[in-house]
Amino acid sequence: MFGGEDETSRRAVLKGAVAVGGAAALSACLEETEPEPVPSGPDDPSSLPARQHAWNDHVRTDDHGNTLLPRHQLLLYLTLPGDGPPDAAARRDVESALRTLDRAYERSSDGLLHSIAYSPRYFGRFEAGLPDSVDLPEPRALSPFETPEFDRQDALLHLASDRADVVLAAEEALRGNEPTVNGREMESTLTDVFEVADRRSGFVGAGMPAERQDGLAGIPSSNPVPEESPLFMGFIAGFRENQATEDHVTLSEGPFAGGTTKHVSNLRMRLEDWYGEQSFEERVAELFSPVHAEEGLVDGVGEDLGDDSGITQEMIENVRSNARQFGRVGHAQKAARANREEDGTVRTLRRHFESTDDDEASLHFPSLQRRITTFEEVREAMNGTDLADLPAIRQRVNNGILEYIFVKRRGNFLVPPRSLRALPTPER
Repeated sequence: MFGGEDETSRRAVLKGAVAVGGAAALSACLEETEPEPVPSGPDDPSSLPARQHAWNDHVRTDDHGNTLLPRHQLLLYLTLPGDGPPDAAARRDVESALRTLDRAYERSSDGLLHSIAYSPRYFGRFEAGLPDSVDLPEPRALSPFETPEFDRQDALLHLASDRADVVLAAEEALRGNEPTVNGREMESTLTDVFEVADRRSGFVGAGMPAERQDGLAGIPSSNPVPEESPLFMGFIAGFRENQATEDHVTLSEGPFAGGTTKHVSNLRMRLEDWYGEQSFEERVAELFSPVHAEEGLVDGVGEDLGDDSGITQEMIENVRSNARQFGRVGHAQKAARANREEDGTVRTLRRHFESTDDDEASLHFPSLQRRITTFEEVREAMNGTDLADLPAIRQRVNNGILEYIFVKRRGNFLVPPRSLRALPTPER
């Protein structure tokens, strides 16, 4: 499809293949990469983990044991026709489509990781309400300075792989555009039941943001994102010791025991001042804490931190005094106030990744926790509204990274255990 004069366009398609989507992007991706065979999944999917969100044992890790999320990510927001509950035939079709993915691809970064989750509006289709063991409110604004759109689609399918061709091939098969996926026949598709209301793509990993920054809205024209950074803001995130375990975010009782709740926000990034006005030390102070900057705890993109962000209990307790002393406060320092149990256990498991959707720098922020209310409490602490009365602190200035991120969308979902993933009822 590409001639010699179109080589630049061809490379652009390959770089953003998952963002572009469709058969042409998949074809270009396969032609360029001449990929190795993709490992298949088991013939008997009952051997797979009971938890859809059990990803950590199936992805790469770095030298410090931090999990490295799959490099290519896709979110498909799905709606059901009509107002009532789905029928048994729809349930069978959804399970068949997802089971084909289970068999087609190894559950790993080299194959495909996937999960499907359901919104409060979906469960509102049923006469019975969700049990008390599930905390799943409708999405709402979580700060006094945001006006997000709310994602109330019925379901959210999350696909992730280190291989762009895998994500694209799975999507095409699920949409009914390809009859097979990695050699497996699709007996049914998701679009036999759902309509795709929205498609959002993303990526994460060292080099990927830098490779995609040129000409992107929200990124300075100097292209300052470091080559080593997995994220647009120039630092590593998701340290193992600052993430909840999958056990901790898993529902332990009720009909959805083995599942979890998932909040997904979409944040627009405006990093002109982040890179253009702030020094490296000031960026460290606002992302981590002023003490990190003063003591030189962060070098480069933060690989020297190992498996821990370095946010100590003392830093958490001294947020206000640090803000008064240094004239700014750290994002991680603020959020940790609500993101740790009394014994220090971290409460949320974040799996965020970057995006160039709509040709602007943005962040998709999935967070897993037992209760959506937990995420809301962490976000309230991150807002730092209680610190804005200090002379140098404003609601969005010198107050973590709030000056550089803008919430576009929010949605809340329940991720059922795998046995209940196909159009569950509230009482199952």
